[in-house]
Amino acid sequence: MIEYELAGLDLGEVRFAISPLNELGLSVRVFRDPGRYPHHLPWLRRTEAARAGLDTEVLAALTNDRLWTPDFLHPRPTSPLTRIGEELAALAALPDVVVRAKLTEVHGDALPPALRGRTDRVLARVVTALTEYWDACFEPWWPRMRTVLEADVTYRGRVIAQRGLAAMFADLSARVQMSGNVVQVSTSSRAGYRRTTTGAGLTLVPSLFSRGGSTPITPEQAPQIMYAARGVGTLWEAEDVAGPEAVAVLLGAARARLLAMLDSPASSTELGVRLGVTTTAVNQHLRALRAGGLLTSARHGRSVLYLRSELGDRLLVGA
Repeated sequence: MIEYELAGLDLGEVRFAISPLNELGLSVRVFRDPGRYPHHLPWLRRTEAARAGLDTEVLAALTNDRLWTPDFLHPRPTSPLTRIGEELAALAALPDVVVRAKLTEVHGDALPPALRGRTDRVLARVVTALTEYWDACFEPWWPRMRTVLEADVTYRGRVIAQRGLAAMFADLSARVQMSGNVVQVSTSSRAGYRRTTTGAGLTLVPSLFSRGGSTPITPEQAPQIMYAARGVGTLWEAEDVAGPEAVAVLLGAARARLLAMLDSPASSTELGVRLGVTTTAVNQHLRALRAGGLLTSARHGRSVLYLRSELGDRLLVGA
C-alpha cells in the first residue's frame, strides 16, 4: 500500500496533468500484447502500415514480458497542455546512469540487443524511435486522444465540485481510495510507503493505455497517480446513438443523438469521431443546440467542451 497524506485537504495539493510521452510509452504494450487492450485494436489496424517503417526492435524492447516499461517514459507532467517535444527533449538530456538504471529495473541483466552498448547511443536511438513513432502513429490521432483525456479531467473537476475529493478518488480506480486526508493506492508489488504531498503536491494523470491506478514505487519520486481515463471504449469507433423519438421529431435525429451523448463533456472533434461525421457538421448542430439553451460550453486548453444543460436534461427526461 502506498499512501499520500494531503496537507489539510487543500485542493491546491491535487492537480491534473496530461503527458503525451506517458501515452506513447504505455502504448508499446498494446502492439506487444494486443489481446490485453481490445479497445485499441482499431488503432492498431489503422497504424499497421505506418509501424512497418519504424524501429520496432527498440520500441518492443521498451517493455518486458510483464509489460513493465522504464520510468523515464512516464515523467511527471506539469500541465494539461504538456507538449511531446518538451518531454522528448527532457528524455534526451537524462544522465546515462539514470537511463541504465531504469532499463535494468525492467530487464535485469538480460537487456535486449537493441538496448545494449554505450548508454548515450542507446538513448539517442530510443529518442529517435519514439519521435518517429509519435509522428507516424500518434500525431494524426493525438487531437482525438487529447480530447478524451481533457474531457476526463473536466469530469473529475465536476465530481470534486459536486461530491468532494473522496468521491473523485474513489471513482479513479478500484485500487484508489481516500481515508481522512490520506490517499491510499494498492499496488501489485511489495512496495509500500507513506509520504506527505506538502511542497510537491499530488499529480493525477489520466491515460488511455492504463488499465488501473498506479503510482511510483519509491518515495523519492514525486507523488503521482496514473489512472485509466473515461471514454476509452468510444475512442476509435463511430457510435450509433439514438435520441428519444419525441426529441428527434422536435430537433431532428442528428441533434437528438448529440443531446443524448452529451451527459459528459466532449468536444466537436470527439463527437465527430464517435458519430463518424465531419467536425464541421457537428459544429453546426452544437451551435444550434447551445443557442437554444440545451447545451453549455467551456474552453479547456485548445478545445471547447460541450455539456448538456439542465434544460437539455429536462427535455430528455420529459421525452
